[in-house]
Amino acid sequence: MNSPVKLGALTQPSLRWMLGNVSRTIAFGFGSGLSPFAPGTVGTLWAWVVFLIGNEVLSKQAWLWIISGGLVLGCWICGKVSEELGGIDFGGIVWDEILAFWLILALIMPASIPLQVLAFALFRFLDAVKPGPIGKIDRYFKSLEKNHGPNTAKIGQILWHGFGIIADDLAAAFFTLLVIVLGNALMKYLL
Repeated sequence: MNSPVKLGALTQPSLRWMLGNVSRTIAFGFGSGLSPFAPGTVGTLWAWVVFLIGNEVLSKQAWLWIISGGLVLGCWICGKVSEELGGIDFGGIVWDEILAFWLILALIMPASIPLQVLAFALFRFLDAVKPGPIGKIDRYFKSLEKNHGPNTAKIGQILWHGFGIIADDLAAAFFTLLVIVLGNALMKYLL
């Protein structure tokens, strides 16, 4: 059977279910989103490893093309898989974290390991806590989730819902980069 296990109103995806189609596999970060503990963090760690490996052969421009394509495709993928899971921003959908962290790394590289660790920790903090505008973006799109039922969405609604899943992570990436740039400028000023 290719369907996930039903848990009340939610669904607990399985590896077999995830591997059932490419959209699910991408949305769940090639399995990293199936982690029973902190799937967003596991997905971000997966993104970091893949970026470091890929960075050996890909240019910054190539990464930015991959990220841009991943964002466009990700709106559909995240929205569609979310609809399959009941129309919610399910924690195991980690493509949004992956793209956002790839964007951070693409813009700060080459960077020392301590700076990469700082970027990882700051991004995860901002994505988890969702302070200020990040939280407002997240709450706005979550309020839209409540206004339409699962599996009734039209293509535009699926894309918009998928964008909503990705938007707060892009905001967390923006603020991560802002803190790094401001911190770097402050260090240069003080030294």
